[in-house]
Amino acid sequence: MLSENELRVLSLFDGISCGRIALDRAGFKVKDYYAYEIEQNAIKISRYNYPSIYQCGDVFDEDFSKYDGIDLLIGGSPCQFWASSKCSKTAKKKREVKPDGEGWNLFMQYVRALHESKPKYFLYENNYGIGEEIQAAITKELCVEPVLLDSQLVSAQRRKRLYWTNIPIKGEPENRGILVKDVIVNDSELIKQFDDRIRNTLVKCENYIKYDLSGKGHFSQQDRMYFLDNKAPTVPRCRTETKFNVWLGGETYKKTCPVEIERLQTLPDGYTEFGLNEDGSIVKMPKTRRFEAIGNGWTVDMIAWIFSFMKEKQDANNS
Repeated sequence: MLSENELRVLSLFDGISCGRIALDRAGFKVKDYYAYEIEQNAIKISRYNYPSIYQCGDVFDEDFSKYDGIDLLIGGSPCQFWASSKCSKTAKKKREVKPDGEGWNLFMQYVRALHESKPKYFLYENNYGIGEEIQAAITKELCVEPVLLDSQLVSAQRRKRLYWTNIPIKGEPENRGILVKDVIVNDSELIKQFDDRIRNTLVKCENYIKYDLSGKGHFSQQDRMYFLDNKAPTVPRCRTETKFNVWLGGETYKKTCPVEIERLQTLPDGYTEFGLNEDGSIVKMPKTRRFEAIGNGWTVDMIAWIFSFMKEKQDANNS
């Protein structure tokens, strides 16, 4: 049974604390939220929005037994070691497909935290594109089967993810029908016109227009314009600003901005705009760092939907 009044939460690889936002949206009160994260820009954003969060540092440095009996353990270890879509050819060649290497070592810190903290509930998330052997090994370690859910049901982006959890979720979220046009920000400075390179190589596809700026073929995601009445691609962790152009009709298109990417992840508008340093000074976050932090995060409303079943069980136990 969960704590009757307020939750105690342990979050590994916390990023910008999307899990904390999701708990708010699911209607939980949080007493203590212990976050383990080492990326300083993400920590600054989290600290600005939730100064009460305990920022605890590196997962490798902790004895998690001090959290014995905590209500909830959450986390998604960095997927860049396992994901099939990477930001460079060199990275693609280094992709790990077996349960060893740096990616597996990071995941095993989550397993260690699970065994040491003995939470009432746990949630682990990762990219659905990780190798089958790794998926099977994660399932074996966590003793639950993964659930595949796509964020396009609750947002304007396609984002398939695997969730391993003992929260008794049922089915999938109702499709809210959110499309690209629902997240667009009106900013004339980001509106652009076709040039001859686009005009002369343009090909219309089912979900987007593609073109060839490099002269090497229609391969790059940055050479696409997505339709207003469709879904956006998965928000990436790098070069986000080049990978979500939107076709406005005719020969006009729009470059993206951080608020649109926040909306794709169902974050509050402006959530990543500011950070808070340890000394209490506020800093305006660079656009590139905002994109990176958002891409590394969770789709908040999907996580809130998962947490809602934890609340259902809590309410049932209290009745």
